Amino acid sequence: MEEMIVVVAPTLNAMTTKPCAKSAPVTGIFHVQTDKPHPQHVKVTSMRVFIAVLLLALCSPTGWSADAAGRSTRWSLYFSPKGGCTEAVVEALGRSKSTVLVQAYSFTSAPIAKALVEAYRRGVKIEVVLDKSQRTEKYSSATFLYNYGIPCFIDDKHAIAHNKVMVIDGQTVITGSFNFTKAAEESNAENLLVIQDTDMAARYAQNWQAHRQHSEPYTGLPSRTEQAKPKSRKR
Repeated sequence: MEEMIVVVAPTLNAMTTKPCAKSAPVTGIFHVQTDKPHPQHVKVTSMRVFIAVLLLALCSPTGWSADAAGRSTRWSLYFSPKGGCTEAVVEALGRSKSTVLVQAYSFTSAPIAKALVEAYRRGVKIEVVLDKSQRTEKYSSATFLYNYGIPCFIDDKHAIAHNKVMVIDGQTVITGSFNFTKAAEESNAENLLVIQDTDMAARYAQNWQAHRQHSEPYTGLPSRTEQAKPKSRKR
């Protein structure tokens, strides 16, 4: 009796983002016993196909949910460290067509900053609201984006501006505990949600606009004269 391995690649929309193992192909693999020599094409029973697809669905971080009105929302969920969070953000930015609104507390991820610049060069309108910690005398992602002409704003009206949000094309929301940093990807325990929902995107965009209204434009690194000025002491 000869054993064969059959590979099934589903095309269901809700199962097309990431399999369990990073960089592994989205396929289902199971074994079939046969008494005949290895054929060129193998017919598999519908039950076996169903089981393979079900296993893939359990491996995929993508799902669907629906509200009381029956409106469906597609979402993808990622965890760090090294769970593909940065890659998910970069891929979403790579698909952007019209607008990207960003809110970030800490922003030091070179791949994400570069993906924003690439989108900006494609003609995507990008605006970034950052925490006041990004207004520093040292070179930061704010400086990097500003030097490429991307409008950046500093939200200093809160103890910390702790949102980590992107709203892409008015229909995709990226949010979670995941800071847009190398440490969040490689060292920290974080989570990231990528949500396809126009109503939710509109709510997040409205909140972004509220913070944008009280934020100050980022104008780059301080001049050498300003850096040389002694800092006043609080009394």
